[in-house]
Amino acid sequence: MQMNEPALSLQWPAWRKIIFRFFFVYLFFQVAPWSWLRIIPGVDYILGFYEKLINWMVETANAKVFHVRQVLVPLNGSGDTSYGWAQTWLFISLAGIGCILWSLLDRKRAGYNLANYWLCLFTRYYIAMIAFSYGILKLFAMQMYFPNLSQLATPLGDFLPMRLSWMFIGYSSPYQVFSGVMEVIAGVLLLYRRTTTFGVLFATTVFLNVMMLNLCYDIPVKIYSMHIVVCCLFLAANEWKRILNFFILNRPAAVSTAYSFPLTKKWMRIARIVLKIYFIGLAVAAPFYNYWQYYKSAHPLAVKQPIPMGLYDVHVYVFNKDTVALSLSDTMRWRDLIFDKDGLGSIKTADTAFRQRYKRGYFYYKTDSVQHSIRFSKLQGDSNYIFSFRYEIPDSNTLRLWGRRINDSLFIELKKNNHHFQLAEKQFHWLSESNR
Repeated sequence: MQMNEPALSLQWPAWRKIIFRFFFVYLFFQVAPWSWLRIIPGVDYILGFYEKLINWMVETANAKVFHVRQVLVPLNGSGDTSYGWAQTWLFISLAGIGCILWSLLDRKRAGYNLANYWLCLFTRYYIAMIAFSYGILKLFAMQMYFPNLSQLATPLGDFLPMRLSWMFIGYSSPYQVFSGVMEVIAGVLLLYRRTTTFGVLFATTVFLNVMMLNLCYDIPVKIYSMHIVVCCLFLAANEWKRILNFFILNRPAAVSTAYSFPLTKKWMRIARIVLKIYFIGLAVAAPFYNYWQYYKSAHPLAVKQPIPMGLYDVHVYVFNKDTVALSLSDTMRWRDLIFDKDGLGSIKTADTAFRQRYKRGYFYYKTDSVQHSIRFSKLQGDSNYIFSFRYEIPDSNTLRLWGRRINDSLFIELKKNNHHFQLAEKQFHWLSESNR
């Protein structure tokens, strides 16, 4: 494959060649386009060796050089774990070392037009894949959920900034869907060469806002979001003269060549179409189908629960046959209990038998309407129950629980609290006579 003569003869300045070498190595590890081929049988097995090599390099570099933490915590729900930071420092270090060696061994090369074309190609499709993944999920308003009863009953000051931001977006499904539409538009624009420049600027705006949310609200996806913005800025830098002329200097902008490649043979044109269809299936069709199935499973037909959902005050609390009075100094006594949807609930208690979050003890529950029993577990699907209670519902406002915890007996009488949470109303007013 050959680039056209004018592009090949273009002499790059030394600073641009150095920057390109650094980003080529850095994006080589971060974008990792070979991971897109996991759907092919056998590829996942081969990539396992690569991942083991990277893991060894991260662990070794951290032990010898970075010292982020003595024992690295692997990536989990947080992308900002000690392992994530050590991996980032490793990739930046490899990019720096690779840039220096490459610059020493390849000083006389005029430029890297062909390599830059492929790097820009994989980077823009990488950004598009991320935009579709997060955007389509938001189209179903399923990345952030509306605050549940436990969150509504938690004082605002007890929340961490991340949870506050999550509820802020989840509160308004239209806003979340709008955010998803913006990300999907960015992905669509990046798919086509004629709209790529606009798509890069559009994606930069969208993901810069995401990055600032992560940084300002301590959301543990900082590394990932900063990396996406770096990818967008790398693509924008390839056209900095065009962008500067058009938006700032009010001058004619030359035609973009960063994403152009002369397809001189028929098989090349066919291959481009086939690969683009494959990418659309991988990045658009598959996520849309998976999220649609997830949406249907998360919104089943309403089933009447044996125990009515809601907020209950602990009216009577008997521990080993001794009635424990409500006291502000007693953090172990149950103060209120919430049964929410999807088998999730929480208790106002400091008891570490429950999963403690935001000064509440969270649990999952499962009821048996035949045996009139209810079981509490710390985690969803956990077979080790914290409590197993019998229950009775003498009237619509009363719920009684009794059972044992190890060697201790418990009897709890709950009274329904019909507290009205204004936030749950989803208020909207075109006309507002005063500031609320």
